[in-house]
Amino acid sequence: MSSRLFNGAALALAALGLAACVTVGPDYQRPASALPAEFPAAGGAEKREIQADWWKLYSDPKLDELVAATQANNADLRFAAARVQEAEGALREASGSLYPEVKGNVSASRSRASENTVPAPGPLPLIRPQQQILISTSYEVDFWGRVSRLNEAARAGLLGTQYARDVVALTLASATAQTYFALRSLDAQLAVLERTIQGRRESLEIARARLNAGLASELDVFQAQGALSDALVQRRDTERQRAILQGQLGQLTGRLDLRIAPGDLFTLPVPPTPPAGLPSELIDRRPDIRSAEQGLVAANAQIGVARAALFPSISLTAGLGTQSGQFSNLLAGSSRIWSAGVGLDLPIFDGGRRSARVDQASARERQALAAYQKAIETGFREVSEGLINVGQSGATETDLADRLEAARKSLELSNLRYQSGYSPFLEVLDAQRTANDAELAFVRNRQARLSFSVDLMKALGGGWSGDKQKP
Repeated sequence: MSSRLFNGAALALAALGLAACVTVGPDYQRPASALPAEFPAAGGAEKREIQADWWKLYSDPKLDELVAATQANNADLRFAAARVQEAEGALREASGSLYPEVKGNVSASRSRASENTVPAPGPLPLIRPQQQILISTSYEVDFWGRVSRLNEAARAGLLGTQYARDVVALTLASATAQTYFALRSLDAQLAVLERTIQGRRESLEIARARLNAGLASELDVFQAQGALSDALVQRRDTERQRAILQGQLGQLTGRLDLRIAPGDLFTLPVPPTPPAGLPSELIDRRPDIRSAEQGLVAANAQIGVARAALFPSISLTAGLGTQSGQFSNLLAGSSRIWSAGVGLDLPIFDGGRRSARVDQASARERQALAAYQKAIETGFREVSEGLINVGQSGATETDLADRLEAARKSLELSNLRYQSGYSPFLEVLDAQRTANDAELAFVRNRQARLSFSVDLMKALGGGWSGDKQKP
């Protein structure tokens, strides 16, 4: 009889659980975004597919190695991965609330009754042993969808942390690439300065020779020596900056003993321009925007959790086991015990606390909506700026190349004129400075162009695909 009652209680619990189909609170719908049809300055580039591992577009095995090391060893990325694991645990915990909790209990006790109670203990022994085996279950019937909304919020939290991890990975890959390009730029600048130092040493020797021949004054020698010293100082400062960048790459990659041999900046290709249009794909490509959207989903679900607290909650409990004062009778049929119960928790008066929580949840949802909209606007702005920077730096490179060619020819002619006695040494010094500045400006613009291309890759969420359909 008791078994039938317990089974009946379990069936009633399951039936009530299936009947819980009312979910209060708003269902999430993605807000409409008023993005323009295409990015400014996007041009009419042909559509081409770009892989997600965008750093391989630069065709540099050393860069590939550094990015791989960053993804494997960086502490920030390990921290983000641990946050994802924490969110996975929170989702499993929330999902577990959808099912009844079953517990087992085994106990044994001995107690002594007082001899001075009223009425007297009677014929029962004063020392009373008791053993018990009990299996119990409890379940909150999710009539109003509170548990379902909690599960929805936890799932959104997990997705949000996964996208946040992707943001960290993209940011670290971008930082690694840009630091590497800056280091290669300093390598190129050192090569320029070595040529400058060599040329100024030759100028110093020529000035000394002309002084000894009585064709020049000591002023030419002092000016040549000053120009040489200035180039030596520039080289030392550039070497210092390179050592610092190498250390930064060591921290990014988790290899503090990292050493990078000099390389050629101009062997690195500049990736192609992305296709025109496609701004709406930012919502589905950029991990920071998707993370912000999941924050909005979670905040929306929390409104349902707060609203469900305004309604009565129903809990079911049941238990089945055995209880006996003698261990030998513990498994006897007469020792069986069972219980079944239904509990109703009805809020009557709380001073407005529950409704205040609904208002708080609604305000947090509006905050999440504003953050989501700002993330979209920021993404659009960053892509637009990236397109402008890449385009302008490419055009500037052509002008700087013309300037560099003119400066080199001017330096060559000024040296010939000085050696022939047609111009003073001041003209050579001016041509040397102009040529040195033109060389360094050309190198730095190439670094900026590569760096801007990384910014654009990052702004697009890690590359783009002209043929990919929006999921």
